[in-house]
Amino acid sequence: MQPVEVFQGTSPVILGLPHTGTHVPDDIAKHLKSNGKLLRDTDWHVHELYAGLLPQATTVRATFHRYVIDANRDPSGQSLYPGQNTTGLIPLTDFDDQPLWNEAPDEAETARRLEQFHRPYHAVLAKEIERVRQINGIAILYDCHSIRSTCPFLFEGQLPDFSIGTNDGATCAPEIEEAVRKTCAESEGYTHVVNGRFKGGWTTRHYGRPENGVHAIQMELTQRTHLVSESLPFAYDGGDKAVRLRRVLRQILEQLQGLAPRLAGRAG
Repeated sequence: MQPVEVFQGTSPVILGLPHTGTHVPDDIAKHLKSNGKLLRDTDWHVHELYAGLLPQATTVRATFHRYVIDANRDPSGQSLYPGQNTTGLIPLTDFDDQPLWNEAPDEAETARRLEQFHRPYHAVLAKEIERVRQINGIAILYDCHSIRSTCPFLFEGQLPDFSIGTNDGATCAPEIEEAVRKTCAESEGYTHVVNGRFKGGWTTRHYGRPENGVHAIQMELTQRTHLVSESLPFAYDGGDKAVRLRRVLRQILEQLQGLAPRLAGRAG
């Protein structure tokens, strides 16, 4: 299986999907503990949730699971949130702080997975960002994520439904952050936060260079917004839940696309 799937569109918007893949090669799966084989920390059904919302948006999707290697982590292994509980480049524990591996990957294995999975994903993503920027004069990377609404190991209490991350405004133009924030704030029945527990992962921070015409923003959805339940088998609720949420997400993506021509004029 190829480590990345791509749809090339002409919109200025690119959807990044680093955590929806569930492929774990046999030679890696055999080292996972029983809880690891459940793949509980997948961003379940997020690619289905966004499918077709902005027909000409480019999509770049990792097919491998985040336990193989996390495509949204710094390849150097540096923590995104120093001093806070988090999971690393190759997670050693799940989101419940339970060990994942019978034998933890060593440096050589980490290097192999970087070469086979992490680097190919980002090579494609970087190529698509530049292609889209050449077409539109701007690229807006919208990184799509989801997580259980309660994970005591990672954060206290319950997460808001929409967690918007721009690394405290550094990764995109203010208009982009504000458009997304305003749409979430005005969406009845949902809660939101900007740069709360999730400020944007490595992807958002690495590619977001608004001064060069590349803007990046991360959206972390709580899984209660689109799943039947936040426990196994993490089934997709294709009825009212998804319909309501997709309406909001479509509005967000269309607004980002609409902002692009004005922002393109500022690109250096």
